Amino acid sequence: MRSLVIFVASVGYLGYIPLASGTFGSLVGIPLFFAFDGLRAVSVPLYLMIYVAAVAGACWVSGKADELLKEHDSHKIVIDEVVGYLAATLFLDPTWSHVIWAFFIFRALDVIKPFPANYIDANFPGGYGVTLDDVVSGLYTNLLLRLLIGLGVLGG
Repeated sequence: MRSLVIFVASVGYLGYIPLASGTFGSLVGIPLFFAFDGLRAVSVPLYLMIYVAAVAGACWVSGKADELLKEHDSHKIVIDEVVGYLAATLFLDPTWSHVIWAFFIFRALDVIKPFPANYIDANFPGGYGVTLDDVVSGLYTNLLLRLLIGLGVLGG
């Protein structure tokens, strides 16, 4: 069980890359975004249910990995970056410019941790703090992208 939890939480051991493991975790979100977008075309409710289930699963596995690694929000846990990036791209059009801008903005906000992401990271227990701060950063990214697209700064 320990090996499986670590494998999933580190997204196939990407979290063990010594430099910028969160960046590699976010990159995994890119092909998943296109898969999720295909699902959205079939059924929006199913799209949302699977996303919420992915967040719940990431919270659980991150919490278990926290316990096993004996380190809160270890750099080895990158599944939170995956679901955070997917939050950044929820309901966005599947264009490469959106995908790339979402990646860079999300990475910046994940590092900066604007409120309430910083509060969640510091005060929510276990996997909730590990995962939900990234989801909040992803939602901020999503809102910023929509604003930039709406203002015509980015092509829609």
